[in-house]
Parts: sequence; C-alpha cells; structure tokens
Amino acid sequence: MIKALIIDDEHFARAELADLLSSYEGIQVIDQCSNAIEALQKINTLKPDLIFLDIQMPRITGLELIGMLDPETMPRVVFVTAFDEYAVKAFDNNAFDYLLKPIDEHRLAQTIQRVKKDVTPKNVEILAPEQFSHLPCYCGSKLKVIAIKDVDYIFSDLSGVHVATSKELVHTQLTLKVLELKTPLIRCHRQYLINPEAISEIELRDTGAEVTTLSAEKVPVSRRYLKPLKQLFGFQ
Repeated sequence: MIKALIIDDEHFARAELADLLSSYEGIQVIDQCSNAIEALQKINTLKPDLIFLDIQMPRITGLELIGMLDPETMPRVVFVTAFDEYAVKAFDNNAFDYLLKPIDEHRLAQTIQRVKKDVTPKNVEILAPEQFSHLPCYCGSKLKVIAIKDVDYIFSDLSGVHVATSKELVHTQLTLKVLELKTPLIRCHRQYLINPEAISEIELRDTGAEVTTLSAEKVPVSRRYLKPLKQLFGFQ
C-alpha cells in the first residue's frame, strides 16, 4: 500500500483530489495539509511514500517546502499546479511528475501508474530555492512563519530544535543541518547556529567563547567553531 499525503491550501482542491484517489487500489490518502508548516510536521511523523504538493501556497511555497525536507527521507513528489509555462517546462525537462489544475483524470491515471511501478523518490531539490527567506515554526498549537532576518539563534536539545528571536522562542521541524545549509546562520557550537547580524560581542574564554546577542542573550561558541567566527569579523 502506497501512503499518500495531499498538501494544498485550497480545501476543495484537496477534497477533489482525495476523492479521485479513493478509486485507486493500492493508494491510501493518510492525511491532508493546508500549508507547509502542517505538511512538514506530517511528513516527519507519518513518513508518507508519496505527496501531492501544491506549488502556489501562501508564505511558504511548495518549492520552498521541498528544500526543507531531508533528502534521505524525501517521499516521491507529484507537483500540483495551475498552468505556469516556466514551471511545467522545468518539470518536463527533469521528468518530474506533475498535475495541472483542474486535474484531468486521464493524466492522474498515468501518474498513478508510473508511481505504482516505481515509488522511488526523485531528486527534486534542484527546483527548490537555494536559501530560505522564512522558517516554518510552531509554539504549542499555534503555527508561525518567522523571517530569517528576525532570527537571533537556533539551538537543539532533546526536546527538538528551537528558534530564538528578540521577542520569542518557538520551535521548528527543520534540522540544524538543513538550517545551516539553507540560511545565512552559521555554526558556532554543535548544538547552536547564530545569526551574524544578531551578534553584539564575543567574549573569549579558555574553552572557546560566548556570544552576546543584541537582545542580551548568551550563546556558547565551542573552540572548533571559534576561528571561522572570528574571521567573519576580521580577526585572525
């Protein structure tokens, strides 16, 4: 059984696709998401084999969501989009699966047939932006979108990955590895990333250093990451 997740900000579009998929044996729609933040959580927890991903979603697009997923656990992706000549050309050139809205049942049948033959994920990362402009976050039951420029630092512990701004502490499903690759934040400790623009001062210590942010927060710097951090500010 192929586990499928539908991601689209339009309720009726999700309902229509779910109804169409219900007629296919071997395909089980395990959940639906209305935005990228919900989708990131569901993908990490439910581990779908296949996602139907709308591209034009507010705040965080479908292509941005792709860049936030771990390549090692990436599901097979079928893009869903209103007609966009540039996007469709990119999909065709890379042999990616896509459906145009409104969904044509014959085209959907062809896509499902291909997926059933081989559900192996394809490398769709080349369509994703190189850098994130916003992060999908949550705080309790509230979903939030935080601009990268507003992030002071990010750290991980046993309870997850936490995003600190000058105003609040929220959480994200993204890993430090992905955040280091896709944002201007730099590694200062095995468990910390720091925004260079948020650094007020660096205090040198025997075991490394400690950063004070503009909002007076303290962030540890391990000896391993001290030299590149100093070089960033023109010190050898």
